[in-house]
Amino acid sequence: MHPHLAEVLGRLDAAGGAVSAAVAGVPEGLRRTRPAPGRWSVAEVLEHLALVDRSFAQRMADAIAEARVAGLGPEDRQRDPLPPAIAHRMADRSEAREAREALRPAGSLDAAAAAAELDAARDAVRQAVSPADGLALGSVSAEHRIFGSLTMYQWVELTAAHEMRHADQIREIAGALGR
Repeated sequence: MHPHLAEVLGRLDAAGGAVSAAVAGVPEGLRRTRPAPGRWSVAEVLEHLALVDRSFAQRMADAIAEARVAGLGPEDRQRDPLPPAIAHRMADRSEAREAREALRPAGSLDAAAAAAELDAARDAVRQAVSPADGLALGSVSAEHRIFGSLTMYQWVELTAAHEMRHADQIREIAGALGR
């Protein structure tokens, strides 16, 4: 596997581990409990992550498919990491954000089902980029509605950063439910 792709997929795997560890810190019987009115439960956070990961995977798959048709060549340059301002904004939980309607959880899944959906969605991210291993994914970009144009490597990093943000949220939920 190309080192650029291995690095960003490693970040995605680490984020998945962080989410799983955070979920394990919440008793199973409380994972559908909202810590306060207007806040999501652990199950809802997991469902939201699955929706976002699937959306990101589709965006990446579409951009890569278009680039292949246009004659995408081999990777031959350094990888531009996710810009620090975006990484910082993703990590900063002091700024609440509201998800678009399409990415809001329905709340119909229990935590185990939502976690399984998230695992499948994270795998969809891997499947979007892995077939293009060794190709110039650093030259393929797609627009994010807030962050602008991101390369495929940056999209994978953004996916991981988004999961890490919500792993922190799950730990906050655990603390709130433990009081």
